[in-house]
Amino acid sequence: MSPRHVVPGFSWHRPMGPREPAEEHRTATVLELFFDLCFVTAVAQAAAALEHEVTAGHTGHGVLGYALVFFAIWWAWMGFTWFASAYDTDDVPYRLLTLVQIAGALAVAAGARDALEHLDFTVITWGYVVMRLAGVAQWLRAAAGDPERRTTCLRYAAGILVVQLGWLGRLALPDDAGLWSFLVLVAAELAVPAWAERHAATTWHPHHIAERYGLFTLIVLGESITAAVATLRGLLDEHALGDLLPVGVGGLLTVFSLWWLYFLRTEPKRLGSLAAALRWGYGHYAVFASAAAVGAGFALAAEHAGHGQHSEAPDLTTAAVFTVPVAVYVLVVRLLQREPEPPGLLDGLWGAGVLAVLAVTFAPSPVLATGLVLAALVVAVVAVTHRRARAAAVRGGA
Repeated sequence: MSPRHVVPGFSWHRPMGPREPAEEHRTATVLELFFDLCFVTAVAQAAAALEHEVTAGHTGHGVLGYALVFFAIWWAWMGFTWFASAYDTDDVPYRLLTLVQIAGALAVAAGARDALEHLDFTVITWGYVVMRLAGVAQWLRAAAGDPERRTTCLRYAAGILVVQLGWLGRLALPDDAGLWSFLVLVAAELAVPAWAERHAATTWHPHHIAERYGLFTLIVLGESITAAVATLRGLLDEHALGDLLPVGVGGLLTVFSLWWLYFLRTEPKRLGSLAAALRWGYGHYAVFASAAAVGAGFALAAEHAGHGQHSEAPDLTTAAVFTVPVAVYVLVVRLLQREPEPPGLLDGLWGAGVLAVLAVTFAPSPVLATGLVLAALVVAVVAVTHRRARAAAVRGGA
């Protein structure tokens, strides 16, 4: 079956054939946007639980739990996003199964704190499995409607189903087997797309994928700002504005700069092969997780600026919980955006920015220093990029 264009509008039922990968004006649907907004609830709960663990002095435990919980959020979002790009029919069965996935995401959100604080993954596992099993039903429907890629769709369905049985079986394992079994199942999850797509690639839409990732990055950054404002509002009831102003200014500069650096360019042209798509998709685990962690780090820094003496977490740890995610975000965004060319001035600027952010962990006001470093990085990168564009235009007109 050849790829097709889906006319927007409600329908009780449409055959689930492949979408046209070059379809014009392909944008995120209202259902996809609703999906993202519900998923960010789980992101916010994971970030809040990370903040709580660091405040209690359990930094290593909290960071590990956060990384594990965020995998469940990110991977379920990934599975829905790429499937929707290739097979979205926007009919009643598709919408209902998507709503089931959203319900699973809310269960993940409800179980995030227990997973981080007590490594109790019972609720989060069942929520995750619900999301993924709804995805299995979608892939089986796609297999019925796309004969050319039926084997690919069945591989997805079988691979996801087997791994979900593994997640449920993991709940019965002793505690000392928890981490290694988690890593084994993560590897299995990551291997399913590469194995399935090897037979016949699904018809995902490069522009649609790039937009979806950009929108979710926006939402996660917005959630970080929301958490920051809520923290500052609570502290202003007890402390002077002057005590919190450096943290507030630095936090805003940081988030504004993270937004600017991500959207320096669009990336659809990079998604022309399976290998490139996997690098882009998998690399965004670090982008999303670090962007969400920035909000937790900001909240901790603000609390220390107001009444840090009430927290068990040392100042250096608090600063690192903010600066390290920022540095990871900047580094990974650069790696994802980088042209395949020899290292040059832009690489040097981005690298210097990452090192400077890590260095200001030891500064008296690390949040403000981070914001100033990133603002300077944005100015420098924009100036160099603009100069290169002008030089290319001159050469092209010669």
